[in-house]
Amino acid sequence: MTLRLGDTAPNFTTDTTKGEISLHDWSDNSWVFFFSHPADFTPICTTEMGMTAKHAADFEARNVLPLGLSTDTVDEHNKWISDVNETQNTDLQFPIIADATHEVAKLYDMIHPAVNTTEAVRSVFIIDPNNKIRLTMTYPMNVGRNFDEILRVIDALQIADEKTVALPANWRPGDEVIVPLSVSTEDAKAKYPDLKVLKPYLRVTKGY
Repeated sequence: MTLRLGDTAPNFTTDTTKGEISLHDWSDNSWVFFFSHPADFTPICTTEMGMTAKHAADFEARNVLPLGLSTDTVDEHNKWISDVNETQNTDLQFPIIADATHEVAKLYDMIHPAVNTTEAVRSVFIIDPNNKIRLTMTYPMNVGRNFDEILRVIDALQIADEKTVALPANWRPGDEVIVPLSVSTEDAKAKYPDLKVLKPYLRVTKGY
């Protein structure tokens, strides 16, 4: 199944390390950071699970619920979590989906047969409170995710929604933002007192 930006994230009901969840009910007006891993007890995945747990307060501050997936069982996940907490010096509390049958992984096209027929690649889906897919990223099995970028893009999506702006390359919170082309320059001058018109198609204003 090919999922595109703006699509409704497919709902599912499945077992996790925190009990059974149904995605749309569980998210409950929060953003979701949904991410997959090839398998339990693997080195890169262990560091990524640990990093997600270490950023628990950062995700909570952004109203984001992390949700992991690995193509193993709840029992294996729980044993692996002990290793994650020990080696990464953290306390993993977010749910990890048990997907030994690959049902959810296939629903979200996380199995890429040219890479591996049984293990999921490192997929990322950022899902908004309306259950819409707002961002997708896919990392190979041998490269871990950049969590600074994951948090940055969540900030960008939330600022864009709240302020009706667009974000330039390498934007960080507080940097100047772009006035979208859907807003006329005349309206932009009234709405954004610090507007700078660099080109008719490139208008910037103070950051948030």
